Amino acid sequence: MAEHPGPRSWRQTVGPRLLVVGVLLAVWALAVFVRLVDLQIYQHDSLEALAKSLRTRLEDEPAQRGDLVDRHGRPLAYTVDEETVGADPRKLTDPRRTAVRLCDALGDCTAAERADLERRLSQKWKKFEYVRHWATEEQARRVTALKIAGVYLQKEPHRYYPAKQLAASVLGFVGLDNKGRAGLEEMYEEKLRGQPGHILVQKDGSKTRAAFSRIGAPPVPGDTLELTIDAVLQNVVERELRAGVEENRALGGCVIVMVPATGEILAMASEPTFDPNNFRLVSEERWRNRAVQDIYEPGSTFKIVTGSAALEDKVMRPADLVETGDGTITIGADRIIREFQGHRYGTLSFADVIVRSSNVGAVKIGLRLGAERLRRYVERFGFGTRLSPDFQRENAGMVSEPSRWTDGTLASVSMGYEVGVTPMQMAAAASAVANGGELVKPRVVRAVIKGNQRLPVPRTVIRRVTSPGTAAEMTSIMEGVVERGTGTKAGIQGFTVAGKTGTAEKNQNGHYLKGDLNVSFVGFVPSRQPALTILVVIDTPRGPVTKSGGAIAAPIFQRIADAALRYLAVAPTINPAPPVLLARRDAEATVRTTGLAVPVTIVPASTLAGATGQIVLPELRGLSGREALRILTRLGITPRVAGEGIVIEQDPLPGSPVEPGGACRLVLGRPVPGVRP
Repeated sequence: MAEHPGPRSWRQTVGPRLLVVGVLLAVWALAVFVRLVDLQIYQHDSLEALAKSLRTRLEDEPAQRGDLVDRHGRPLAYTVDEETVGADPRKLTDPRRTAVRLCDALGDCTAAERADLERRLSQKWKKFEYVRHWATEEQARRVTALKIAGVYLQKEPHRYYPAKQLAASVLGFVGLDNKGRAGLEEMYEEKLRGQPGHILVQKDGSKTRAAFSRIGAPPVPGDTLELTIDAVLQNVVERELRAGVEENRALGGCVIVMVPATGEILAMASEPTFDPNNFRLVSEERWRNRAVQDIYEPGSTFKIVTGSAALEDKVMRPADLVETGDGTITIGADRIIREFQGHRYGTLSFADVIVRSSNVGAVKIGLRLGAERLRRYVERFGFGTRLSPDFQRENAGMVSEPSRWTDGTLASVSMGYEVGVTPMQMAAAASAVANGGELVKPRVVRAVIKGNQRLPVPRTVIRRVTSPGTAAEMTSIMEGVVERGTGTKAGIQGFTVAGKTGTAEKNQNGHYLKGDLNVSFVGFVPSRQPALTILVVIDTPRGPVTKSGGAIAAPIFQRIADAALRYLAVAPTINPAPPVLLARRDAEATVRTTGLAVPVTIVPASTLAGATGQIVLPELRGLSGREALRILTRLGITPRVAGEGIVIEQDPLPGSPVEPGGACRLVLGRPVPGVRP
């Protein structure tokens, strides 16, 4: 018979179990206690900081970016706050439908942009995705009307260029991160961006910004850059350059307009160009500033350097003769250098070597100079080095090391080959001739404005290149280029112009491309008191016009210079209009003047006439028109010229006294044999 368990037998079963449960509960309670001690005591500080970081965050408060203005204060670039459309993919229930609705509201999405937006909005692990940077007011209104959860608008700074393409290659642009990406925007990023402030942002339970407070100093706006650029002249230059490139079916080109005495760049244009408001719509190739980044072999414009070196070191004089023979010269064993278009000039004066742009003559002058002297002048004129502090991507150019100069190198450099220059270097070199022999640092920033303080950028002379006398002689020769040489199409009615043409085959991988040329013209006007130096370079013209600097680049120079002189109100130097005299009734009235103030040069009376202060006219008959003009200009007398050739009549006659600033009439013509003028 089986034994029945007693009434307390369950304790034997449950007791051990309760003990196990009790031990487990004790262990659990101990673990909770230990964990609480760890959290509340040992990790208290770190957890408190973490909690604060989830509710508050220290953010940068961006500063207002500085403006870019032209020399007259016209705005070229400034910053505005515009609406940006963003989205939180985690809160979107149907990314595909959201992308479709947003694109319909924006109204300008392409199929590729819609597909890309759908892909990005489907990334659920992301907290934020841009839908559209800088939406228009109408686009922002339509997006708001959709009322899509997870899609919102926020203000972001947007760099705006009101003149669109104007001076785009100089200004550069600002990227989506509000940082300069090219041009002055990149070069002066630190000055333009200012100093950001700091704010403490507080968020609510939905992680939406609820409030903020500023910590420390407020943001400091960036500096404003006042440029040397004149927006009106810049527009003229870009218009004429674009017309010249299109007319000649060229690949591109550039123009620089510079004040030779100060180095200020009034206009700098590249073609093709771009709109910095929509920089992403064009390739990076279009962003570059050809005037400072491209290098090219200048051809005959470089003969200015060769000629100046020969004159300065007294190797040649303007009247010295150079035999160019049948238009060829052999260098070394088998290299033959020919005149452009097969010309045969025979015997030329040194001056006419430049005027006619004789390659053979330039080579012979270079050989007389020697490699050491010519290379020294190449460096003195600024080639092979960066000249301006305003262009971060400026190219230094290419000048061979002294040890690599052979007779062939010397011959090539003498006529503008085997040397790589930038357009800005060439303009600065011509300006050194124009201003009397000083190489002045080119600049495009005129002043930096910090708050209410304007800090002008001073004129900086890099070095003296030649004496004033050499510069004057080279100016006379360059006047001949425009009067009767290869640059006649650069002439401007009422003004004396000095210039030089250039035509050079393009070099690609060490080989010259037949028919692919860089054509150029560089000059300054008025030639004796220059207000402007202008360089025009056209890349690979393919039109019907003769492919030369005189036929293509010189007319562009003429149109730009003519418009610029009128705009700047520069008085004509040949046959100027007589002054208008007005009676002055109020001796205390203030006289207002406009235009450029040009000092009159007066030869001391002691050298010409007693102490009367008047100028005694010298004998001008028998002189060339150019020489007579130069003498009158130096005396401060206004020339009135009729005819061509040499001076056959002058009024007043030689020995007559003339008040400073008076006029002298010259009649030019061809002399009759045996008859003295």
